Amino acid sequence: MTNVTRTSTSHYEVQKKRRAQFIEDWRNNQRTVIKLEDVEMHPTARGLVSGAYIGPDADKPTRTMDGAAHEIPPGITSSVHRHSWDAMMFCVAGSGWTEVDGTRINWGPGDCLHLPAWAWHRHGNESESIARYMSFSSEPFMEILGFAILEDAGDTAFSELPPRPPYSDGISGNDPYARRIRRLAAEQGARRSGRLHTSWDELEFLQTPRGTRTTFLLDRATGYQASGITMAMFEIGPGRAQSMHRHPGEAWLYVVEGTGHSFLGTEPDQGENHPWKKGDLIIVDHFLWHQHINDDPDNTAKVVRIHMFDSVLETMRALCDPLVLFEEPPDHIRNAQAGDLSTIVWPEVRRPTWP
Repeated sequence: MTNVTRTSTSHYEVQKKRRAQFIEDWRNNQRTVIKLEDVEMHPTARGLVSGAYIGPDADKPTRTMDGAAHEIPPGITSSVHRHSWDAMMFCVAGSGWTEVDGTRINWGPGDCLHLPAWAWHRHGNESESIARYMSFSSEPFMEILGFAILEDAGDTAFSELPPRPPYSDGISGNDPYARRIRRLAAEQGARRSGRLHTSWDELEFLQTPRGTRTTFLLDRATGYQASGITMAMFEIGPGRAQSMHRHPGEAWLYVVEGTGHSFLGTEPDQGENHPWKKGDLIIVDHFLWHQHINDDPDNTAKVVRIHMFDSVLETMRALCDPLVLFEEPPDHIRNAQAGDLSTIVWPEVRRPTWP
């Protein structure tokens, strides 16, 4: 018996219509700033209280990353689970701990953690006040590929949990199969030995030509292995602005401290300003020119930036070359936007506070 797939129209018409509908829906999905007060927090089966800022679980579809807030009530230990995607934590308030594959990491405001793919993890709070953290993950991207898997093991002790998926060690030979086994074994070895925690006290902020001072939070430059997700913090001087640039989405910017606004436009001089404050999430998408401005004349603004530059965006740049997918204005325009850097007075770096 022969099976024949029949459609009323050719693949050309079907795919053309589907692709047109997708991009129309995506353009209608454009967002700018997600306000803290619009994020609804819910008790969850894990024991946490969580609210989704952006991503499928917030009914705000994304393609590469999501973002959510989580609170751990005093005396609570969450269930243990693992998933097939990488996630990052930025700790906002209180003190807590996270167990990653049996290793306990204590954290406080401003600390960052990497939760590797397939690593069992749970969270706890032994203090008398609520602990709060933000999470950012590559779950939407893995879901697109059909590889998004989540496993919850309740209160199971780590010693009783299965290990991460096994992989074969390298073998000798120069044939394609031997080379693949060695390459993938080396990749897994590197990923499973990456860094897990950055303490706020370890951070060093350095001034940049763009008018800000910045520091890596979680990045391969500082020993992390997170499949392309990178997280950094930048600080904008009082009444100052970061110079303009643009790149394809998606990039999230979580406002840790301060008030200001972001310019987003199709051209450097054609766009709109969008106000933000502490606890909001700025959405940079759709290849828009953008610039972030601190509206406070007396205090700095701190923003955590998350994107997948080292995986998705680099792949797009390679596939689309010679199209330019990361663009900054010429140096003289950038320098004019950043202003005289020698006049910025940077305060002593202090841990974030909440609210």
